[in-house]
Amino acid sequence: MDKRSYVYILASTKNGTLYIGVTADLIRRVWQHREDAVEGFTQQYAIHTLVYFETFSDIREAIAREKTLKHWNRDWKLRLIEEHNPKWRDLYADLTGCPPARA
Repeated sequence: MDKRSYVYILASTKNGTLYIGVTADLIRRVWQHREDAVEGFTQQYAIHTLVYFETFSDIREAIAREKTLKHWNRDWKLRLIEEHNPKWRDLYADLTGCPPARA
């Protein structure tokens, strides 16, 4: 049985600091970032807004895509976000109905 996996991009603000990750539980993982439940880069730089994600049926494909995106230059990453989410809406809020991330 295939289980969904996700590659996601979080941002501190529009055109701000970006974080790329992979997970099997997008809502739980983004909640952890939003609540600073895990120490590290996203907590240090207040990266709480889900601005982009892709869905995969195979975790290996998701991991490969994450590695690819991490090697992209910043302009390519920004263009990807802008193409799919030009207003930089908080997609977590769209998925869950929760208020947008704090700034």
